[in-house]
Amino acid sequence: MMKYLATAATIAAYTLAAAPVAADGHAITLRATANSNENDEDYDGLIVFKNYVESASNGAINVELFIGTQLCSTGAECLEGVSEGSIDIYISTSGGAAGIFPYVQVLDLPYLMSDDRVAEAVLQGDFVRTMRDMALETSDDTIRLMTIGNTGGWRNFANTQRPVMTPADMEGLKIRTVVADLPQELVRALGASPTPIPWPELFTSFQTGVVEGSKNGITDIMGMKFPDAGLQYVTLDGHAYMGALWWMNNERFTSMDEAQRRVIVDGFYALQQATFASPKRKSIQAYADFVAGGGNLYVPTPEEKAMFAEAAAPVQDWFRANVDGGDQILDALIEAVSEVEADLAEGYEADLN
Repeated sequence: MMKYLATAATIAAYTLAAAPVAADGHAITLRATANSNENDEDYDGLIVFKNYVESASNGAINVELFIGTQLCSTGAECLEGVSEGSIDIYISTSGGAAGIFPYVQVLDLPYLMSDDRVAEAVLQGDFVRTMRDMALETSDDTIRLMTIGNTGGWRNFANTQRPVMTPADMEGLKIRTVVADLPQELVRALGASPTPIPWPELFTSFQTGVVEGSKNGITDIMGMKFPDAGLQYVTLDGHAYMGALWWMNNERFTSMDEAQRRVIVDGFYALQQATFASPKRKSIQAYADFVAGGGNLYVPTPEEKAMFAEAAAPVQDWFRANVDGGDQILDALIEAVSEVEADLAEGYEADLN
């Protein structure tokens, strides 16, 4: 074992020593931004990305981080910056990118992926390459999707009024959504009333009763102190994986040599793994704090979750009929999920017997 480790260390050292430099002998500098803060999973991912890329390139590639709204403040503005080249790397939610790439809302379709193992395997496969190709075509080859990680775990329904155990309990609740159409269609399908509210205004909106619920992960709920505004009921239905789409200026990426592009691709893999792990760790304390503060957690039974999925099924039909590229990307996701579930079933069969 020690001989193997010594050999591996030698190979790693040689790889770093042989890392490429820019054609003019100067370091490449990448400007990466996230409209979040240093407590967020996006920041965790960027720190891992920066460390990996700068180390693996032996200093040939530097990564500057801009956390918050220093470079841009909205999804549309930030993606325009990526397209034009003033921003090299940007992370968006599906809602933040839907105005330019409407088909990315496929990640918000409810109850398609059942758990972390399924979602993480899907987001490391050809489904992401399909979405990348679509985004390159839409953006005239200016914006490249590098990877899809996680930003906050899973979306669950939370409200200020009562426990929600079945879709019938959603009836009449005013649920905050983003402006995008798909989440509003989902809320309507479950019998509630969608109410678009900007994120910074949500705390006050809970306090005043403008809205009575939301679709969020527990780390966002606790990070924004929503229980202090009356949000006391969370139903762990896990209806959507909170995907984080990591974009890069395509010309910037393709202008690098092959060895440099490999460093970048591997850096985004490391970033993705960090964002997969971060919400799992942070949610433990968040759930504990929520319950300790008097919050009510409810886990639907399999039968109850099936009721939610059945009620939400028409949203898929809406997506196919109303979103450009909807058929192509939804078929790709369904196929990917099916393949992953089959692989996992084989694994369980081997591991449990």
